[in-house]
Amino acid sequence: MARVLPAAFLGLLSIAGGAAAQEPYPTRAINLVSPYPPGGAADLTARPLAPALEKILKQPVIVVNRTGAGGAVGTQFVSQAPADGYTVMITVFSICTIPEADRVAGRKPRFTRDQFVPIGRINADPTLLIVHPSTPWKTVKQLVADAKTRPNEILYASAGPYSVAHMAMEIFQQVTGVQMRHLPTTGGGPAMTAIVAGHAFVSALSTGAVTPQAKAGKLRVLANTGATRLAAYPDLPTMKELGYDMEVYLWVGMFARKEVPTHALGVIRNAVKQAVTDPQFAEASMKMQMPPAYQDAPEFQKWWDRDCERLASAIRRIPPPDAK
Repeated sequence: MARVLPAAFLGLLSIAGGAAAQEPYPTRAINLVSPYPPGGAADLTARPLAPALEKILKQPVIVVNRTGAGGAVGTQFVSQAPADGYTVMITVFSICTIPEADRVAGRKPRFTRDQFVPIGRINADPTLLIVHPSTPWKTVKQLVADAKTRPNEILYASAGPYSVAHMAMEIFQQVTGVQMRHLPTTGGGPAMTAIVAGHAFVSALSTGAVTPQAKAGKLRVLANTGATRLAAYPDLPTMKELGYDMEVYLWVGMFARKEVPTHALGVIRNAVKQAVTDPQFAEASMKMQMPPAYQDAPEFQKWWDRDCERLASAIRRIPPPDAK
């Protein structure tokens, strides 16, 4: 005959189970995985963020670059890492674009968005629409008018397929009704070089990359792709102001596997919220021209959902290479 355990004993078991679920965190080093090489937006944000987090968490925070396949290798690695809170990820919008690009290509996605939960958005900068200074285009209207008269003749540069410049320029074409030719390069630096050298004539790159070249007169800036004007470019219109429904951002956010315990996620979220206000992190961000634009997890989740849908919709409308 089964024995009935006393209610008091069952209560103790419940308390013990709760205590186990709430075990101290963190008690050892945390790996902050960047799916990109040193020098990109995710890595540049991670480097000053890590020491700021260490002050708060009282544990080492180690930036680990796991690169390859445009961010897919590192992101897939995190999706399969132990869900204990000791492996988290700092990445850009490719967490949205890679799964959709896989689907469009008929491949099984290497990871999916629902494998992750957001911890916080660190920054979000619109791209700047730029042209070579030798071109006659002083406004977006002039660029669009010219492009419509000669489809697929104007060459634009990007850091490669589904990079921020590629996505921005594809969305630009979709909202303006023009057709341009794509010159994919191997990164943001080579894309900028292509524009400055006159090998391509249009692109949409980050504020940090554009500003030094614009100040040197090596390129012309026509618009920004954010919702509002930038303090550094108060006279520069947004694409929305010009009548084009377009928003594209180079943003950096932190994510964890969705199975990470709630308690650990809460600790990390709180630490990130504090770290972005660290004076040294803020100073480093301003030097990179990537000022903090923090969003806590609930707000970031909504923003992430909207941005991913914008990007996925654009990817689904990109013609296959042989159609251009």
